[in-house]
Amino acid sequence: MNIIVIGLNHKTATVEIREKVAFDGPKLEEAVSELKVTSDVKENIVLSTCNRVEIYAGVAHNDNGTESIKSFIAKFHDVPRGPLDEALYIYEGHDAIKHIFRVASSLDSMVVGEPQILGQLKDAFDFALKSRSTGVYLNKLMKKAVSVAKRIRTETKIAENAVSISFAAIELAKKIFEDLATKSFMLMGAGEMAELAAKHLINNGVTDVYITNRTHKNAIALAEEFDGKVVPFESFTDELRHTDIVICSTGCSTGAPDYVLNKEQVQKIMKERKQKQMFIIDIAVPRNIDPAINEIDNVYLYDVDDLQGVVETNIEERNKEADKAERIVEHEVHSFLKWQDSLAATPTIVALREKAEAIRKEELDKVLRKLGPMEEEKIRAIEYLSSSIMNKLIHPPTAALKSEKEDMDVMIDVANRLFKLETEENNGDKK
Repeated sequence: MNIIVIGLNHKTATVEIREKVAFDGPKLEEAVSELKVTSDVKENIVLSTCNRVEIYAGVAHNDNGTESIKSFIAKFHDVPRGPLDEALYIYEGHDAIKHIFRVASSLDSMVVGEPQILGQLKDAFDFALKSRSTGVYLNKLMKKAVSVAKRIRTETKIAENAVSISFAAIELAKKIFEDLATKSFMLMGAGEMAELAAKHLINNGVTDVYITNRTHKNAIALAEEFDGKVVPFESFTDELRHTDIVICSTGCSTGAPDYVLNKEQVQKIMKERKQKQMFIIDIAVPRNIDPAINEIDNVYLYDVDDLQGVVETNIEERNKEADKAERIVEHEVHSFLKWQDSLAATPTIVALREKAEAIRKEELDKVLRKLGPMEEEKIRAIEYLSSSIMNKLIHPPTAALKSEKEDMDVMIDVANRLFKLETEENNGDKK
């Protein structure tokens, strides 16, 4: 059995192509079922996400299996082979196993270290198990892939540094405040990054949430989403006396040169707060909050450029950790290949043991018939002797078959010929 990977991702295909070949909803069940009855494909798992579509397969022959799967994808989605073949990548053997381990560990993701892909891979594997489209090889491979991903997250810091603007903002807030859950938060305006940051804050335990917006109905809608309280935009500065974290985004700016929040206002607010720390993030472009506010003691103001700098530094740190992760992947690939190689000799080892045991029993029966009735203890002694001789004789060839790597096929053929063994491979050749 050979393992191959055929797929495309955000690096090789446009979003239009990825959309066309996605296996979502009922398509996934139909695809897995069709692949199950494809003669060249013995086992299969289909992974389909917004950034990648991949088929992991166990095949008897790489070329036949590859061609069958490529034809299947083209026919199933009614897409021409030319553009499809240009977007597809193909991995076999060592490279296929390595690719799957890298995918599981998010080393092949658009954002290295992101956690979603492992869950998506688990879901794909669970679906394949329920559909009975996998066997010994892919079951072992997927369990190993999950194990490798967990090992990398434990032994490296690949997922520790924030690499999105919204999450970087929350990581900075954690450095300023020991316990976010005890802090209050105000969202000024609206915008995707600001709303994501708000969600991260709430996920970190913040429950005291205030929403203000120039458009009152938008403030109400956001307050319902985040279970917060609406603050009239005209008087939001009054509430800042009780607010520890402020995130300001698009929707606040008037287009005028004046800032929504200036230095003098915050100086007054800090006196009323008795100099309690305040963390302010201005995600708007152009900026809505006066940069001079950063000169005030115990006030920490960050804008988009500041956060982008944090993100870029964190990406560099993740890339360093990715190098460690790649070494772990390579080690685990060799470990899996060693197990896979041992499977190739298993039929021959089993056949050798079965033949030796059959000969032992046959010869033992002959001896016992000739000796006639005897005590049970003596019979057990003779049986032990025959088993011991058999095990010592077959141990060297068995050990050689288990340990051999480079000439495994030759060793298996020699063993089959020397001992005249009947294995599935031999029976297949005779047919």
